[in-house]
Amino acid sequence: MRTTLDLDPDLIENVRRTTGLKIKKRAVEKALREYLKAKKCEELASLVGNYDEFELTPEKLDEMRREP
Repeated sequence: MRTTLDLDPDLIENVRRTTGLKIKKRAVEKALREYLKAKKCEELASLVGNYDEFELTPEKLDEMRREP
């Protein structure tokens, strides 16, 4: 999907340097995936301790971590 965005060039360059990616598109995609992954982890962490019967298996937790 083609999208036009006006992004901070310093921010993009910082992401490119940090990730080691040379292509801007790949750097933005990587940043978005990492953001979503972090949000899912935060959501999961907020659930722990809130349920008397927390029935997620280690396999299900691993699967949730891998989802973008």
